[in-house]
Amino acid sequence: MTEVTFHNTLSRKAEPIVPTKGNVVGMYCCGPTVYAQAHIGNFRTFLNQDVMRRVLQVAGYKVIHVRNLTDVDDKTIARSIEEGKPLTEFTEYWTDVFHKDCGRFNMLPPQIEPKATAHIQEQIEMIEQLIERGHAYASEDGSVYFRVSSFENYGKLSRIKERQLLTDSEEVEAEESGPVDSDEYTRDSAADFVMWKSRKPTDGDVYWDSPWGEGRPGWHLECSAMAMKYLGNNLDIHSGGVDLTFPHHENEIAQSECSCGQHKQFFKYWIHAAHLLVDNAKMSKSLNNFYTVDDIEAKGYAPVTLRYALTSGHYRQTINFNSDSLVAAQSALVKLRKFSDEILAEAGLKRAAVLKEIQKGKHLHDDWGPFADAWNKLSHDMNIPGALGGIFTATKSKPGAAAVVPFHKLIFALGYDLEQVVIEKPKVDAPEEIKAIAQKRWEAKQAKDWGAADALRDELAAAGWKALDRKDGFDLEQI
Repeated sequence: MTEVTFHNTLSRKAEPIVPTKGNVVGMYCCGPTVYAQAHIGNFRTFLNQDVMRRVLQVAGYKVIHVRNLTDVDDKTIARSIEEGKPLTEFTEYWTDVFHKDCGRFNMLPPQIEPKATAHIQEQIEMIEQLIERGHAYASEDGSVYFRVSSFENYGKLSRIKERQLLTDSEEVEAEESGPVDSDEYTRDSAADFVMWKSRKPTDGDVYWDSPWGEGRPGWHLECSAMAMKYLGNNLDIHSGGVDLTFPHHENEIAQSECSCGQHKQFFKYWIHAAHLLVDNAKMSKSLNNFYTVDDIEAKGYAPVTLRYALTSGHYRQTINFNSDSLVAAQSALVKLRKFSDEILAEAGLKRAAVLKEIQKGKHLHDDWGPFADAWNKLSHDMNIPGALGGIFTATKSKPGAAAVVPFHKLIFALGYDLEQVVIEKPKVDAPEEIKAIAQKRWEAKQAKDWGAADALRDELAAAGWKALDRKDGFDLEQI
């Protein structure tokens, strides 16, 4: 294993990853809320998490990757009712869309992908523990809230002022604020947050029985319950977008550590990805700068190009996405594809076979050669811009077949599916005799003289050419 460092939001510094159990890293990633197709801002976070996992694997760690699916909350319920569909049918459709998009981006699927609705009992049991320990309380309507004042370390992740909240320019004592019932806050608040929401008419038929009456879990609870269920004591890395730092991740820490008697740390490393801007503005449908992978493909760019554009900036820095980003990404990927093709041909190897060996854990301790600087950058706080610079510098040294393994270890870590990269062949004007043969073939086809057309096709092939038929003629291309 080689050392890998990431910036820990909890400590505010870069730290080497030291797993709680040998070389096994438990990694929990906040996944999508499945009520619509994920946009490119969502995927900036998901793709950086994918690279994070790949870097750890290339470094020699075994990663247990858990990514949840939020399939019940205010948005999923409201949207399913609007469309007149049962919640399960509605969320399963959008889950399938998400999985297809992940496949197009060449993302490694998590080993475990739990759904909130499949873990209602675990969430109820966690609430019961918190009530028993005095950290949660039931209201008159049957909702249950976490008592923020009961956890003295509340705010240690986000550094929100203890027992205070900031509303515009005024500081207000948290005890003066009422509990928060919505799944997502509309303002920064350290007020008591909902863990169990009593059934309301707007919920339709979405509810479960509980000791406090019919209702459903609040949004923050699911990640705590499922992370501890599937990772147990292997709580190493928790990752998500920077917007989840507060209140979502702050609330996770509070309820999780309190449910265990405040003697157990809930995850050692908290790693957050920065926001994405589009044309120097926050994505918004009203600004016409809201994109999905479908929208980008409609512009003629493969998902690998979008992946490059979304990950080529440092994950902790806001990046600005625009059409120039895609043009630059496409140009860079063509260079990587050409270099890959060149060294693979020299070594007599196939790209898929090499990448498969790397994914299985082979070659992990092979020499990095001229790519050592690129790996050093990538393994230290996932500096992808620095790594890409190191890769392109190393390719200029013409390392030949010896570069196959180190180069493709980096390509695997970055997740670039070079098979998606199309290299256009330079156009070559065909000799007059070839044009004449092709014209005769075209005329034979028009006359439905298939035998003559086939013979002329073979004659073209023997000379190293092929005809590409159009409705009104043909083009010639060298084989």
